[in-house]
Amino acid sequence: MINVTKTFLPDQEEYLQYVREIWERGYLTNNGPVLQKLETQLKDYLKVDHLYFCGNGTIVLQIAIKALEITAEVITTPFSYCATSNAILWEHCTPIFVDIDPKTFNINAALIENSITPATTAILATHVYGNPCDIEAIEVIAKKHNLKVIYDAAHAFGVTYKGRSLLSFGDISTCSFHATKVFHTIEGGALISNHPELDRKLDMLRAFGHSGDEHYLFAGINGKNSEFHAAMGLVNLPHVPKIIQARKAVFDAYDNLLNWDILFKPTISQDVEYNYAYYPVVFPSEEVMFKVMDALRVEEVIPRRYFYPSLNTLSFMPKQIACPVSEDISVRVLSLPLYVGLPYSDIERIAGIINGHLLP
Repeated sequence: MINVTKTFLPDQEEYLQYVREIWERGYLTNNGPVLQKLETQLKDYLKVDHLYFCGNGTIVLQIAIKALEITAEVITTPFSYCATSNAILWEHCTPIFVDIDPKTFNINAALIENSITPATTAILATHVYGNPCDIEAIEVIAKKHNLKVIYDAAHAFGVTYKGRSLLSFGDISTCSFHATKVFHTIEGGALISNHPELDRKLDMLRAFGHSGDEHYLFAGINGKNSEFHAAMGLVNLPHVPKIIQARKAVFDAYDNLLNWDILFKPTISQDVEYNYAYYPVVFPSEEVMFKVMDALRVEEVIPRRYFYPSLNTLSFMPKQIACPVSEDISVRVLSLPLYVGLPYSDIERIAGIINGHLLP
């Protein structure tokens, strides 16, 4: 079976060496030495000053909202994983959906100002598939209206924009280190902040809001992660360049083999060094998409409808806002298998199945 992704696993002995050291120390969690080492190496790799390793890619969104004291309405994208909008709801804010750009699939910055009201406090935008949002336009809007900016950069590890890590933009960027990601710690995530004054606050918010037994300063939460997860990150991090290169080879093969007279995919923004996190393709109709998906599954190839559904259509959203571009693309898109070690013969076979089923 060929799944949409396959977790990269390093040499087992490299990981077990860390496990043995952790076992000998008996220090398993609570900001241990392995976690601190990972944070240092991640900051060096990404060239950022403030990074906090946490439990997963959802809790970091919630902590970011809490740290920036965001309330009321948050402008966001309907084309993302549900963690983006769920985090807004869990923090008792209201998602205000703004439709997406039909080329990049990111939030359409030209439409944001139309949705700003006196209740708007922030913009939470996703770098969809690791493809950068219109960062400059969002920054101008945010400054003009005194809004905070959070980037859900769950897919963006290893991506640079104009020579900077994509994770270094916004008031806070968040990242996921889930096992399906380009860089993973099995489960995990990170907060990256551009504000030194948030340093202690973010650190404490992920650890119940206190330091020791006496200093309870915030209503924090358990956003911590363990030494074992950090160890997986330390072993995986040196492999990231070759992981990206291997994913690029799969990406390029699809580019050369698929029928672009009928299909299309998002346009990667300019000035970007990409990480090839996903390979989404958009079909002429939902009918054709289902036809292709069924044909692939017969051959034990499992793509994913990513992202589906358009989040603005979920019944539990407090405000129903039409986003026709997102609604249209979300029912026609499939993410194809993409991972290190996917054989070229399988890529050819997948492309052949798709090309052979493109007509209604």
